[in-house]
Amino acid sequence: MIKRTVLFAKVLGLAGLMSIAACGESAPTKENIHNPEPAVATFAGGCFWCVESDFEKVPGVSEVISGYIGGEIKNPTYKQVSSGTTKHIEAVEVYYDPSIVSYDQLLDAFWKQVDPTDDGGQFVDRGYQYRPFIFYNNEQEKLAAEKSRDSLAKSGRYDKPLATDIIKATRFWPAEEYHQDYYKKNPVRYNYYRYSSGRDQFLEATWGDDLHKKMEAKTMSPANTNNTNTYTKPSDEEIQKRLTPLQYNVTQKDATERSFDNPYWNEKREGIYVDIVSGEPLFSSIDKYDSKTGWPSFSQPINNENIVSRDDSKLFYTRTEVRSKYGDSHLGHVFEDGPQPTGLRYCINSAALRFIAKADMEKEGYEALLSLFKS
Repeated sequence: MIKRTVLFAKVLGLAGLMSIAACGESAPTKENIHNPEPAVATFAGGCFWCVESDFEKVPGVSEVISGYIGGEIKNPTYKQVSSGTTKHIEAVEVYYDPSIVSYDQLLDAFWKQVDPTDDGGQFVDRGYQYRPFIFYNNEQEKLAAEKSRDSLAKSGRYDKPLATDIIKATRFWPAEEYHQDYYKKNPVRYNYYRYSSGRDQFLEATWGDDLHKKMEAKTMSPANTNNTNTYTKPSDEEIQKRLTPLQYNVTQKDATERSFDNPYWNEKREGIYVDIVSGEPLFSSIDKYDSKTGWPSFSQPINNENIVSRDDSKLFYTRTEVRSKYGDSHLGHVFEDGPQPTGLRYCINSAALRFIAKADMEKEGYEALLSLFKS
């Protein structure tokens, strides 16, 4: 929660930070802050749970804050805003590193999250408070947003005219804490809501294969892992050469290995588990537990930002699939029947992982993560 505290401090000021710290959170230190002065962009695209989730998957974005903008009262509550009587809009502030991702790229990511032709809300959420907007903070952002919108309008992608307004940003009020990172805290509920909203179905139909280009990444942010390695996905030809048929089918074809018949379900040594394809660190033995299922199970990943959750409806019911962010490998699924304090069970295929024992982490280039094992 340190990063959340740092960014809330930017919004709330010193008094807000003191209030948060009084509730038991650690105050930030210089060593905690990857980029103390990120740029900030502001967007609205309906339900801020969904917009926050999608922007936080963009490389170079360090944090996204859900909140409210516009309106007639100070510090509104979700109940007030959702009633539609305050003239506030559900929005997000996107904190990003311009050396990694540009404002133009954020605009491209925004269009792939919304229905820009709908001025009556977004998908299942109706009302002015759910309308799509781009809020500019300076003249450069305004011109870039207008250029991007005009280009999209001329593309012929939509049958109706665009109805997304570009207006000057005003005071932004962070939403209640339970709304922040909702998709991480409540993945099953979030994915059920998102699927039922029709958002993803519309985006898939509108953008096709272009939709998933936003998930591509070149480098891994060292914000939480303090690891300067670069993680990329090799070509399919290279992947097939390196992996066994089972590993390939699991990571690339979304297959599932047999329970109790895989290398790591009963692995008890200290160490970390990395993506078999990209090498990005995913899970630690510290969070591993015996779920009695016959697959490696973890209560949480090393870094939530490196796990991508998607709706999986291949069976007769909907599950939440988890994939690696940089390798885009199918890992397994997450369920809400795990141990506290997270209450989650990441049920992962051994075939998607490579185990690196604690004694080998330094020579393998993961020495920064040895701090996980300090008491």
